[in-house]
Amino acid sequence: MTDIQQPAMRPADPRFSSGPCKKHPGWTFNTLSNALLGRSHRSAPGKARLAQAIEETRTLLGVPDEYRIGIVPASDTGAMEMALWSLLGARPVDVLAWESFGKGWATDITAQLKVNDVRLLEAPYGELPDLGAVRPDADLIFTWNGTTSGVRVPDADWISETREGLSICDATSAAFAQELDWPKLDVVTFSWQKVLGGEAAHGMLILSPRAVQRLETYTPPWPLPKIFRLTKKGKLIEGIFKGATINTPSMMAVEDYLEALKWSARQGGLSAMIARADANLEIVSEWVESSSWADFLCADPALRSNTSVCLKITDDAITALSGDDQAAFAKALAKHLETEGVALDIGAYRDAPPGLRIWCGGTVEANDVMALMPWLDWAFARTKAELSL
Repeated sequence: MTDIQQPAMRPADPRFSSGPCKKHPGWTFNTLSNALLGRSHRSAPGKARLAQAIEETRTLLGVPDEYRIGIVPASDTGAMEMALWSLLGARPVDVLAWESFGKGWATDITAQLKVNDVRLLEAPYGELPDLGAVRPDADLIFTWNGTTSGVRVPDADWISETREGLSICDATSAAFAQELDWPKLDVVTFSWQKVLGGEAAHGMLILSPRAVQRLETYTPPWPLPKIFRLTKKGKLIEGIFKGATINTPSMMAVEDYLEALKWSARQGGLSAMIARADANLEIVSEWVESSSWADFLCADPALRSNTSVCLKITDDAITALSGDDQAAFAKALAKHLETEGVALDIGAYRDAPPGLRIWCGGTVEANDVMALMPWLDWAFARTKAELSL
């Protein structure tokens, strides 16, 4: 095999994983030296730290004062399951699915909760379902940003202002990187380990007054595990939204989240975090425009994620292969990048079409994204030459 010249520059940090995501620039273990270790989360200092995390989240994201914010267990999945199990069943349900997580919520709603009158509005990877088909009288379940497909909703204009149902949004790879239209959202969930690069296992659950009203006036027909219960004797458990978590949180992870929030604020807040992600996406876009072998999985620029950027391989020799062989080629390409230490964990999600997924959220430096682009060409050429394609 002819030697293929490697690029001269390497990313200073090769971590482009879509979750857990890269720590913010300048992060070290020393930033956690003030973590409240060995103390109860129910002590006065413990409650204060948790309340601080809630209020700094509200400030950075611009969450309206009347919305409740709670720290809950089991990451974004736990937050979404709490919402689905506690709120659904009162109305028909429309579930939007254009990637794996949306399909997962649909499975929970139909197979586990067995909610009546559920419609699945589905689209293949790289596209969006018909947003105009959503019923205003139905509860709506959707992801704002499809982490495994690189497709996001362009806005929330398609959600009715006079809706009767609740809009329940999984925003885990959108929060802190994209503008969320709060008046159109009744429930929002996300996890710390995505855009802010925090530690895993903790989720955030944000409720509008409409969602609180549903909780206090409706009892689901199925049993609710303790870890999902948001009400007691028909009233919202307000303590959850003031730092009295349902189960024991990691105070180390709480400290890490607080550090990430402070770093984001120092960058200039939400607008700056969005700008950082947009700049990273633009670097990839410029490279794709000149690429002879790669393109975005999402064809519509208005729908492309600025965090989980998904690419497909368009080279004729590769697309002529079987699906399994295309997947093997993409894995080999990603493995070369990992072996060289220039990009870690950027293979496409297991259920997505073969390709690459590059995390471009605000904790990733633009210089690293720029340095990575020539390495993609190198890895493609090397993989193709090895297979004599």
